[in-house]
Amino acid sequence: MDKFRMIFQFLQSNQESFMNGICGIMALASAQMYSAFDFNCPCLPGYNTAYSVGILLVPPLVLFLLGLVMNNNVSMLAEEWKRPPGRRAKDPAVLRYMFCSMAQRALIAPVIWVAVTLLDGKCFLCAFCTAVPVAVLGNSSLVPSLPAPELARLLARVPCPEIYDGDWLLAREVAVRYLRCISQALGWSFVLLATLLAFVVRSARPCFTQVAFLKSKYWSHYIDIERKLFDETCTEHAKAFAKVCIQQFFEAMNHDLELGHAHGALTTVAPATSVTPTPTPAPADGAEEEREKLRGITDQGTMNRLLTTWHKCKPPLRLGQEEMLMGNGWAGGEPRPPRKEVATYFSKV
Repeated sequence: MDKFRMIFQFLQSNQESFMNGICGIMALASAQMYSAFDFNCPCLPGYNTAYSVGILLVPPLVLFLLGLVMNNNVSMLAEEWKRPPGRRAKDPAVLRYMFCSMAQRALIAPVIWVAVTLLDGKCFLCAFCTAVPVAVLGNSSLVPSLPAPELARLLARVPCPEIYDGDWLLAREVAVRYLRCISQALGWSFVLLATLLAFVVRSARPCFTQVAFLKSKYWSHYIDIERKLFDETCTEHAKAFAKVCIQQFFEAMNHDLELGHAHGALTTVAPATSVTPTPTPAPADGAEEEREKLRGITDQGTMNRLLTTWHKCKPPLRLGQEEMLMGNGWAGGEPRPPRKEVATYFSKV
């Protein structure tokens, strides 16, 4: 169990490696899904094309959406896109880089599905069986004697060997081999095109726009790290706030219980004597440290205002910490130190 925990922590700390592994698993899963999928062509003139197009396009779309959903940067991209500008301007180049980075990983599984489908040939055979050139591959003398609906109905049954009865016009094996050869040629062309496109995107693009690429990559990593640090800080702050609230509650309850016991002893044992309540012990150093972490946050409303300010007006990306906090309405801060005024006098000669 410890080994699995260590592996999970490693994957969490290396998000890029984690997402590459997820994309690889989804690519293998897409190929396995297609091999386990039972392809049943309807073998009807009006339904073959619709069924084949659905099998070719709908699963890749589902896999693409799953790839985006499993990427942790989707919520970060949406938050950065919809947030108010505030004191920090939004950079469209960073948003484009983040979206392109997610889309590249999410497209791996759909590309594998389309490539496997075309290389297998069943989907292409079902979609274009009615477009086989019977005059070239079959008995050309019988083609003019058949009406168009009857010819289409006969050719639509080519993918279904159990119901095909047109060997007298066109041998089924000839049509199947012809369409599968075209499908495999399209499949290998698609694989080559996707590989070349991936090479251009991953290698050639940074070479032409190196400065813009480095800037977008840097600020994309900055947004990711800032969000992680914000989540960690929120966790620590919420833990400190809850701990102080619980300690105050139990201290108040202990004080009330001590007053109740003292009042009972006063009425039953010695009505004329007065009992001084036991003083509440001073908070320990740990409680003081937890209070220090709150930094002026004393109630729920103040914390909500601070979070609202973070969302509406994120601090500018500069290292003027005092000005950054005060300018964003930091609760509990000390007043801004007075500025030195310099007067300049102009004399007319």
